[in-house]
Amino acid sequence: MIRSASTALITGLFAFAALPAAAQDANLCGGIGGAGQWLGGDEAASDLSTAPSYVEQMALVLLRNEYVGLFNVSEAGDYRIEAMGRGGGDTVIDVTDAAGNFVISDDDSGGEGSSLAETYLNPGTYCVAMRSFDGTPLTGFVRAGRIDQEALTPGFGGGAPGQDGVQECDLSQAQALIFDEPVTQSFNQQQFYRLQLDSPQALSLTAENEDADPILTLFDGAANWLAENDDFDGLNSRIDMVDPLPVGEYCIALGLYGNEDAPITVTVKEYDADEAQRILYARGEAAPSLDGSYPVTALGEITTRLREDATVSSDAQWYSFDVYEGGLMLIEAISQGNGDPVLIMYDDLGRQVGYNDDGGEGLDPLLTVRIQPGTYLVAVKQLNADTTGLVRMVFERYVPARP
Repeated sequence: MIRSASTALITGLFAFAALPAAAQDANLCGGIGGAGQWLGGDEAASDLSTAPSYVEQMALVLLRNEYVGLFNVSEAGDYRIEAMGRGGGDTVIDVTDAAGNFVISDDDSGGEGSSLAETYLNPGTYCVAMRSFDGTPLTGFVRAGRIDQEALTPGFGGGAPGQDGVQECDLSQAQALIFDEPVTQSFNQQQFYRLQLDSPQALSLTAENEDADPILTLFDGAANWLAENDDFDGLNSRIDMVDPLPVGEYCIALGLYGNEDAPITVTVKEYDADEAQRILYARGEAAPSLDGSYPVTALGEITTRLREDATVSSDAQWYSFDVYEGGLMLIEAISQGNGDPVLIMYDDLGRQVGYNDDGGEGLDPLLTVRIQPGTYLVAVKQLNADTTGLVRMVFERYVPARP
């Protein structure tokens, strides 16, 4: 397989063979793009609209970190973003725009654990974050290009996958969906749904039941692929169409990786930007504002050591603290019984500065971050969706030795 000459290796602690893509804009893509790498090697070569071929980077991700690739779009159109792990790695990708707004995510639509997202993009700069689904070390390729250019992954042939193979979207067998009226049926009972829009509408589609591990694929009335998602929230799926869809009929194909007899709840509702942002906060994937609009426990100044106990579920709990001189911050989340907690740390501008899952003893995370004076936010959550348990958090601040 031919690979591009521009290759970046990213580990949980070091980055090699590439310079930060937009160091002058640390807030790019909500903060994750500040140290991202241009997929084409530099900004000029990373415009998908004009590039003679796809752009691609190779990435090594360790310690539950993620690789962030950057690309530009100068002409609106349909584009393909993919990731493929080497040696059976299971990739997950999330695509955001320059302002940090979620665009699309995917886990397994590329087939065999690879990720594939095909979507309509307006002109602008975008970030694609690749991580390992289960947090294990991962080496993989991230590729972006136009729909007419060579694909990295085999994909599912444009349909939603079921256990019996590829499913084409069939409106003749589709059941009508109505806004804000959930429908619950198993995959064996119903695999296709139809949606009629009488006015342009931005919308959200969800398919929920982790035992089924559902997959959603959205097509227009002419069977053109619009969007697909697997594992947006745990093993549940969600598609957010942020730009209003035009008037017409749409088809939703349902696939799965789990139990064909498990009831799957499918819902369509109007897209709510505030709700979408709150979901990112609950998942620890973006830092909330400190204006009181989202619950954040203020711990005040940490001078030496602070302990905080919390009952934690898979929804992140948030804490803020202040430091007034630079040094080193060590944070532990120690499970008091069963549990697998995760720690994520951001600065007050929303840039992720630390992430750890199992760096401490057993399944407990240990986060060590060099800090400057300022305010920081920390999210703690359980890795598993069905786990709730007591977690003891310890914050320790160390200052540089003085001569």
